[in-house]
Amino acid sequence: MAILSRETEAKAATLRAKGLTKIYRAGEVEVRALSDVDLDLYASEMVVLLGPSGSGKSTLLNILGGLDTPTHGQVFFQDQDITATDDTMLTGYRKDYVGFVFQFYNLIASLTARENVALVTEIAQNPLDPVDALKIVGLGERVDHFPAQLSGGEQQRVAIARAIAKQPAILLCDEPTGALDSKTGIIVLEAIETVNRELGTTTAIITHNSVTAGMTDRVIYLGDGRIVRIDKNRTRSPARELAW
Repeated sequence: MAILSRETEAKAATLRAKGLTKIYRAGEVEVRALSDVDLDLYASEMVVLLGPSGSGKSTLLNILGGLDTPTHGQVFFQDQDITATDDTMLTGYRKDYVGFVFQFYNLIASLTARENVALVTEIAQNPLDPVDALKIVGLGERVDHFPAQLSGGEQQRVAIARAIAKQPAILLCDEPTGALDSKTGIIVLEAIETVNRELGTTTAIITHNSVTAGMTDRVIYLGDGRIVRIDKNRTRSPARELAW
């Protein structure tokens, strides 16, 4: 997939959300998690989604990644409406184009780092070699270690390597440093930063830590299921310079 220059980002959105609304119902109780959200994510950019618990961040990310469907609205991936596709096509979208990183690593304990990453590369269309993916996140010397032999930060970097090994167009990270101390969290953010820079992967990060905003192109603030405002950073600060 071609990596677009910064100059062309304004013209081409990798993902485009239009009028996203998500309503959950439990009996007669109705919870509106998202309300008429419009958002474009551009090729090779990095954004952070900030907001309190219950603001709609995870719901938005799950819909963009094809893990959930909106009650109303549309999501376009490269001009294809993924909200109008069937389950088979939506599964293909997740499998081929989206990488997910969550707060908890979900590694298989009986497999090495290399083998955990290989689970993805065996079904991907155009995968990286598992070792190459692990090298990108700084784990080239740990490829044959089991999760129990790795620190929390190293396990999260294996999870990132697994997510990017299929060379996805989009990397969606939901609280990737939430279970880590600040020093280890910076190392994980550096790994995400490297992926975005070297692979040109459109990257969105959910976090409660506003400091992370400095390393991104745009900061998207959510509240009560709506986008409150979007700020654009003139420059991106390296993750290693963030002060927690």
